[in-house]
Amino acid sequence: MLTIGSFAFTAPWLLLGLAALPVLWMLLRLMPPAPRRVKFPAIRLLFGLTGEETTPQAVPWWILLLRLLLAALIVLVAARPVLNPEAPLQGTGPLVIAIDDGWAAAPRWQDRMDRARGLVDLADREGREIHLVLGAAPPSGELLEPRRLLSPQAAREAIGALEPKPWPVNRTAMTRSVKALTAEGGLSGADVFWLTDGLDGDTVTEFSEALGDLGALNVIVPDRDQGPFLLTPPEPGEPVLTVTVRRATAATPADVAVIAYSDDGRPLARRDAKLAAGETETALTFDMPMELRNATARLGIENQVGAGASVLLDERWRRRPVGIIADIGNREALPLLSEIYFLDRALAPLGEVDRGPAGILLKVPQSILLLPDETVLESEDSARLTDWVEGGGMLIRFAGPRLAAAVDDPLIPVALRSGGRQLSGAMLWSEPARIGAVSDDGPFAGLVPPGDVTVTRQVLAEPSLDLDRKTWMRLADDTPLVTADRRGDGWLVLVHTTANTEWSSLALSGLFVDMLERLTAMGRSVGESADMLTAPMPPYRLLDGFGRLGDPQNSARAIQADSLAETDITAASPPGFYGDRARRVSLNLGDRLPDFAARYDYPGARTESGYDLREETPLAPYLLIAALVLLALDTLITASIRGFGVLRVGLPVLAVVMVLSSAPPPALAQQAEIPEGARFTVLAYILTGDRDVDATSAAGLRGLSEILRQRTAVEAGDPVGVDPRRDELAFYPLLYWPVLDGSAPIDAATADRLNRYMASGGMILFDTRDGHLAGSRIGTTSDVLRRLARSLDIPRIGAVPADHVLTRSFYLMQDFPGRWSGGTLWVEIGGTSNNDGVSPIVVGDADWAAAWAVDDYGRPLYPVGGDDERQREMAYRFGVNLVMYTLTGNYKSDQVHIPSILERLGQ
Repeated sequence: MLTIGSFAFTAPWLLLGLAALPVLWMLLRLMPPAPRRVKFPAIRLLFGLTGEETTPQAVPWWILLLRLLLAALIVLVAARPVLNPEAPLQGTGPLVIAIDDGWAAAPRWQDRMDRARGLVDLADREGREIHLVLGAAPPSGELLEPRRLLSPQAAREAIGALEPKPWPVNRTAMTRSVKALTAEGGLSGADVFWLTDGLDGDTVTEFSEALGDLGALNVIVPDRDQGPFLLTPPEPGEPVLTVTVRRATAATPADVAVIAYSDDGRPLARRDAKLAAGETETALTFDMPMELRNATARLGIENQVGAGASVLLDERWRRRPVGIIADIGNREALPLLSEIYFLDRALAPLGEVDRGPAGILLKVPQSILLLPDETVLESEDSARLTDWVEGGGMLIRFAGPRLAAAVDDPLIPVALRSGGRQLSGAMLWSEPARIGAVSDDGPFAGLVPPGDVTVTRQVLAEPSLDLDRKTWMRLADDTPLVTADRRGDGWLVLVHTTANTEWSSLALSGLFVDMLERLTAMGRSVGESADMLTAPMPPYRLLDGFGRLGDPQNSARAIQADSLAETDITAASPPGFYGDRARRVSLNLGDRLPDFAARYDYPGARTESGYDLREETPLAPYLLIAALVLLALDTLITASIRGFGVLRVGLPVLAVVMVLSSAPPPALAQQAEIPEGARFTVLAYILTGDRDVDATSAAGLRGLSEILRQRTAVEAGDPVGVDPRRDELAFYPLLYWPVLDGSAPIDAATADRLNRYMASGGMILFDTRDGHLAGSRIGTTSDVLRRLARSLDIPRIGAVPADHVLTRSFYLMQDFPGRWSGGTLWVEIGGTSNNDGVSPIVVGDADWAAAWAVDDYGRPLYPVGGDDERQREMAYRFGVNLVMYTLTGNYKSDQVHIPSILERLGQ
């Protein structure tokens, strides 16, 4: 490429054609004289015959200059000139492109890839080959060998397949790869470009120096106001959730918002904050009711992509309701010495604690119930507690005089000897017992009992074959102090001494609080085993590079839940959920990156800020038009000189030139303003004015259009947002209308336009989008829609019957889920004679657009039905059925198809 100021020629060797201009000068300067018309009789041909030699007449200098300029323009067009070209490569060797494709590269990822493709285009123009050095291992684990030389086309394909990874780049591995390239040699004159994520680190300098050894280094860093954000998870067990938002650079102020989401993607709470210039972090607090806090599964920074902008919460951050069973009739003379007082004080740091009779506590969800010995159960409470434990609850019981004297008590994990055991007293020679061994398989594993805790009395367990398995803590004499047993899906736990100081000093120690904390943590999910913390947890739902939960990557492996703090974020252990739907732990990126700072200084390298490509303007179309104009002008002048009719020759030529020159250059030509719906089958959505809702509608119809192109003969164009007040609706067979709360009634003129649209065969899909709520608006759909559009001719509607055409227009189906399932789909009832049997409206509450919605890479934007991807597939099938029903009418209701349909149904 030849660059001259802001101009460049991408095929400069074709400029050699200018050397032919002197030859053209010699040829073009000769011009034969124009013929003359002479009237003479034929006999005159015999007179005056001579051998007179004639010479051509010379071409006027200005015509010669015109033709030379025309030839020069043609040569310049062939050389492909551009205005404001990308800076050319300086070296003569291969092009080396190092790309940071870790989690921090997710913001403006497409701009990075466009810049990388621009570099490949430069190499292609100059006939260079390319080395790619990638920073993060791909999910497949198959690294791209950097020593392999790629052709420009192969490099484009490799770059097109790249995606940001949810783990950090391995700068050490990148340095080894670059040094291996240096050792092999053959890279003299190489151009080196590093598309960095802009983050600093211990190995950044070493990697920069290694790249500099290959050739002239160019470092492209993100803009100072577009660096990545990082969300640090809150501390488990705190009364409120407090997250910290950090950013790598603080050059400009920034507004941030963190949203709490449920497991199915519903937003539950939002907190906003401002970061001033120079401020790199801020804390936001979520003080929510227990129900909302326990429903929170993810915290995310609004309008930020990447694994670092999300925090996943597991059971460690949930506050489990704990209840202490206390009978109302208990009149303790010394309340500060009662078991309830000691339990209440020990549990206070762990969360909310309720006290009351068992019958009252069981009326609300409880995770753990504690039963002190001083509480007298009512006659029916024992059966209630048994059913509650078998359903997944945990009952922690404390021994005492009542339990020691009880016979056949069903709420104990092991058989007991009656009477209990006295270990010390005025008439006894024995000493109080101290705490001994702690089971390695139980929840107390790792606790170190203090030496000053003593037990003076306990209830003894009857020896049995499974007593050792049920014992979690023992006294020094090997007798059980804490035993437990599974009952159904829950746990029965017995502490073989009292919860106050009457039988032991355990209640006065920190060990007592630690024991209750471990037991409380076990109540985090129903059916969880005691050895959950020591079991390997397989990958369940993991974050991708853009911060979206999805299926595990190929490289992911199981992790140990008891060593989460020591687990690094790598290709083998990406951030996400590990375990299964019932019991899972989360691994987050934010708490594993203590050093988070930007870097913009790279000694010895040319640094460029921002990934924006320079807008190159091709000049060839304009030069070609100028050449055509000169050609037409030369034709007219030549015709005039040689005596031909100027009007007869010039006007057609002038007309052709005017048509060609009036059209914009081919590279800049634009389509006429023709609605998309007039050229393709286009789905449209009603613009509501709510930016988020409109964006979801557009993404949803875009995803459905892609499904239609893949699975049917419908070549659907890109969806269009329409305003029924001013846009022509006749081009669009289907309108998706998301119903908003408080939507104002439409005016009469708009209602007339919509009525004409429906009367002429158009369909409107009204979606109230609230199928996840207990009392959704769909129960009173007619009232809602009539308040929204009082002037619309809305027909009588009813639930879709089992034999409706919608159930078989493409797929055979009886349910029509979207993001939510279980709702009712409403269509016109009795309107079979109009519009070929197509209902003008379809009404539901399943939020279909969110189920269909995809991003620019074809990935789903919202979860549906929890983790059930089958529901998303059924939502797509409903969309296909709806479009085919709209386009084909009652075609599928034709009786000729009934036998084959019944055969497929197996009837």
